[in-house]
Amino acid sequence: MQSEAISTIRVSKNRSTARPRVTGEHIWRVFIWLLLVVGSCAMILPFLWLVTSSLKTQLAVFRYPPQWIPIPPQFSNYVEAWTTKPFGVYLKNTFIILILNEIGILGSASLCAYGFARIEFPGKNFWFGVVLSTMMLPGVVLMIPTFVIFSRIHWVNTFYPLIVPAFFGGGAFNIFLLRQFFRTLPEELVDAARIDGCSELGIFWRIMLPLAKPALATVAVFTFMGSWNDYMGPLLYLSKDPNKYTVALGLATFRNAFLGRTRWDLLMAASTMMILPIIVIFFLAQRYFIQGIAVSGLKG
Repeated sequence: MQSEAISTIRVSKNRSTARPRVTGEHIWRVFIWLLLVVGSCAMILPFLWLVTSSLKTQLAVFRYPPQWIPIPPQFSNYVEAWTTKPFGVYLKNTFIILILNEIGILGSASLCAYGFARIEFPGKNFWFGVVLSTMMLPGVVLMIPTFVIFSRIHWVNTFYPLIVPAFFGGGAFNIFLLRQFFRTLPEELVDAARIDGCSELGIFWRIMLPLAKPALATVAVFTFMGSWNDYMGPLLYLSKDPNKYTVALGLATFRNAFLGRTRWDLLMAASTMMILPIIVIFFLAQRYFIQGIAVSGLKG
């Protein structure tokens, strides 16, 4: 018994002192992590250059080698950039369009998605395929016909062309995303609500929408980014009146604000201020955003 105990102790000591074996899986994992780190640095480098350039003087922006930490930082660039153009008016116009787009897209897309996911009607799969097929059409193809229609009804130089279409379906991608999420919810919840006498609209409002917060947050983030960064729409319909410019259109005209010269330091400061809301919104909704993207693809 004593010899067996001694041999057991020796074996345990040998195991404790043995080094962990490096396998091909460990090497592959390290390689993946290094690749992700390098890719992340490559993606964040332009943003860092934007922020540091916004704190430099006009001459220091294109100095080579670049000065990553400006000494001294020119915080006055932000004040001058904000006052050179009426960015307060641009922000107000952008938020009007953005908020109404959020309401229209979230409401109409979720309603259409619920119909395709939970309500049986003749030709449902066919019409859903038609909706998805619209994603194959380039936006450039529809640009001229859409502009002609809105010009005929005298909507040019108004916010209507950028707002009203959001209330009619909300876009094929948003419908598809929400429909996939609705299909992952248990059918028993809907059956129980129907037994209790709840209408389809009541099921949609009281059961489906509260459970679809991750998917709705995902659509809301995409809508925010699309409305905030939209340049072609305001350029077509709002370019005649500077008081109706959005942020994207205001930044485009900022280049010629100094007698045909471009103040790159002030342009970088204005761009940094305009990109901050997108970063804040993404980090606030990151958990719901990732959950909505992951869960929406679980069921076809």
